Amino acid sequence: MKDLAQKIQQFVEERDWDRFHSPKNLAMALSVEAAEVVEHFQWLTEAESMELPDEKRAEIRDELGDVLIYLVQLSRKLGIDLVDAAHRKVDKNALKYPKERVRGKALKYSEYKESFPDRHER
Repeated sequence: MKDLAQKIQQFVEERDWDRFHSPKNLAMALSVEAAEVVEHFQWLTEAESMELPDEKRAEIRDELGDVLIYLVQLSRKLGIDLVDAAHRKVDKNALKYPKERVRGKALKYSEYKESFPDRHER
């Protein structure tokens, strides 16, 4: 991840674009790129979304690359270690969604009122 962040930063600096990359602008760009990923799946069936043609996969690969680039840039601007953030979030989610209670279910933790009576308001 560190090598990627350096490569992205070099690209940005060579073009004098860092001055445009405020956290607000990066967050907005990230949202736009994520929406472009979603656009590729709009109106597909579940089965179609699993069996994408190579050309479509290549287009989605490029959009995912854009998402990661903006995410890396945003985390750099905010001084957040993405890998550490992801590890911490998985650990938090493990507490919110104990495997023995949620296995095979796709509900939000707040919808498990019977299973987590003390957590439904968080």
